Amino acid sequence: MNVEAFIPCFIDQFYPETGKNMIKLLEKLGQDVNYNPNQTCCGQMAFNSGFWDEAKELGEKFIKDFQGKNYVVSPSASCTGMVKRQYPKLFHNSALHNESKHLQKSIYEITDFIVNVLKKTDVGAEFNYKVTYHESCASKREYGLKNEPRLLLAKVKGLELIEMEEPDSCCGFGGTFSVKFEGISSAMAQQKVERALATGAEYLVSTDSSCLMNINGYIEKHKLPIKCIHIVDLLAANLS
Repeated sequence: MNVEAFIPCFIDQFYPETGKNMIKLLEKLGQDVNYNPNQTCCGQMAFNSGFWDEAKELGEKFIKDFQGKNYVVSPSASCTGMVKRQYPKLFHNSALHNESKHLQKSIYEITDFIVNVLKKTDVGAEFNYKVTYHESCASKREYGLKNEPRLLLAKVKGLELIEMEEPDSCCGFGGTFSVKFEGISSAMAQQKVERALATGAEYLVSTDSSCLMNINGYIEKHKLPIKCIHIVDLLAANLS
């Protein structure tokens, strides 16, 4: 199967290894992966900040960059959720209406794609640590992920998944929310980290690098004994 890799600008700039690991993981699962170097941003940050004209301009480029018939797969529930849920508001009855609708159906977050398209839950991963899962707001409420990440984690050799209290509570990132409301964001990150620490987990895992960056900032500032890892990096940790 031919797959287009959508590597969000956030991951491209700050966590490029996660993008590379997603491609490695997909290839290990038998997919032919193409990366279009012209891709940039889906427009989510501008959209969430109220700059819809700018978001639409970015969205138009995004749609044209991914106009093919292949599945589009991304390591970000947040960005894929933007395309699936918010592009209808930007492109309904526009010149790109049909292209937008097609993309909304063909774009997938990586764990959703593995479980529900490839029909796999065991990718041959090994990770000998105790892990707790942060269910990001974007993955659950924007994209609509269910138990796909947990199904994959359950099959990882050596991994012990320990659920924290309210795993779907917000970590406080929220894009520009963390900048505009720094104090509230910090308090939310603190609550999230305290709940993760209470499980005794060594790693906190999530589908969204933006959440992990926010959470990890609090962890590093206070020198706390837990690490953050993207689910793609975890699943690809011991793949050759």
